[in-house]
Amino acid sequence: MATLPNPLPKLASDPTGRTLGLELPAGRLIDATDDGPWPEPLLWHADAAASPGAWAALEPARRTGGLLPLLVDVGGSQGGPDGWELMPGEMSYAGDHDPEDVLAEYWEEYAADEAEEGEWPGLASAPARGTGDPDPDELAVEIADFLVTDGSWLKEPRLALVPARRSADIPAAIGWSGPLNHENDVARLCAVLRSWEDRFGIRVVALTFDQLIVSVAAPPATLAEAEAMAVEHFAFCPDNILQSSNPSLRAYAEHLIDQEIWSFWWD
Repeated sequence: MATLPNPLPKLASDPTGRTLGLELPAGRLIDATDDGPWPEPLLWHADAAASPGAWAALEPARRTGGLLPLLVDVGGSQGGPDGWELMPGEMSYAGDHDPEDVLAEYWEEYAADEAEEGEWPGLASAPARGTGDPDPDELAVEIADFLVTDGSWLKEPRLALVPARRSADIPAAIGWSGPLNHENDVARLCAVLRSWEDRFGIRVVALTFDQLIVSVAAPPATLAEAEAMAVEHFAFCPDNILQSSNPSLRAYAEHLIDQEIWSFWWD
């Protein structure tokens, strides 16, 4: 696997990011991991609260700089990413894992008995895409703006930049440990996120200490599609269903119809 060049060290001498075609606010580079400082910064995040339009202003970084935008929440009990027990050294490469194999394994280990659905039924089919469907990257901008203004999803969101080849790889790129009780190697989850990128146009928009939020350009449009997708969600993050007020696949599926935000939380 070729290593992606990391542009973040340039921000140490050029905090504004002008050499990367950016105009960044004051911020900080994060290299703190559970094992001590990482050789290169894992991410940059702004010191001030994110505002509408800030994500869109980072588009040059996505197109030419090898950096992808992200919202990180610094308002939880663990603070910001420098207190998240990041573990990049524990991560494999998402491309080395088959997403269906990963989900089938999770299903057998965590979900099959609870769901009373028996054997793994296979991946959900991608919904038919129409000419009116949103562009995944443009929708990510809209969802990011919504998250920083709504106030019910994130406590203190900060704009961040992560060196990653694709949005789905962001959690593994920073060594995120949010799903630690479910999966130590987050690259396996990122393999599933890659598949969701391809089938449903998801983009990783926000991370907290233990929560992942993605935008969804092509969500399930019917109950049948949503029920098939709910199976994948159950395998990916059993707590989404088991810790809900109505822990059933059908009830969960009903909330997935036309839903442009998926959120995952691991206890």
